[in-house]
Amino acid sequence: MINKGLLIVISGPSGAGKGTICKELLSKNDDLNLSISATTREPRKNEIDGKNYFFLTKEKFEHMIGDNEFLEYANVYGNYYGTPKKYVDELLDGGKNVILEIDIQGALKVKEMYKDGVFIFIMPPSMKELKNRIKKRGSETEESLLTRFKSAYKEINYVSKYNYVVINDVVETAAQKIESIIIAEKCRVDRYKDNIFNSREGLLHEQFYD
Repeated sequence: MINKGLLIVISGPSGAGKGTICKELLSKNDDLNLSISATTREPRKNEIDGKNYFFLTKEKFEHMIGDNEFLEYANVYGNYYGTPKKYVDELLDGGKNVILEIDIQGALKVKEMYKDGVFIFIMPPSMKELKNRIKKRGSETEESLLTRFKSAYKEINYVSKYNYVVINDVVETAAQKIESIIIAEKCRVDRYKDNIFNSREGLLHEQFYD
């Protein structure tokens, strides 16, 4: 019997370094799979359907919304983005561990459906450092920077909704902490209690008849 994979949901405020941590985790752990999102935007140069995104028409995406085929979705600047439920479920049922990097609102929606998911909140070492990281992107105006910073300040209040919090001061250290969380979660009795019970029954059967 294949043990079901872990759904590891990673989110946090903009600038906390979620994407960088996920890249670090994926580069060092072959047993982790990054969930692929679906989108209605046009592919960019060198982007591959089924690898970077599932590129869908607006009609197809809205049909999937109607059939409740997304874990979560959002409309961002006129384009849809969402996490296909079937894709994630197939990986999990096959015993594969799945990383889902999404925003906080999306994570809370997923938590309603996957009670046994592992929800990890990435926290910046300080609000000052968070502001510096957003500034370093070089793509923000003063107005948008202030908006993002205010939004991040509010988002941090959602940390209590998560199972774990990891402070991203050093990327490698933060990734190692998440690896430790994954190991601990795999050792939880309630994740494979049926297997333990069946094994125990098998041992009792052998001892009785041998």
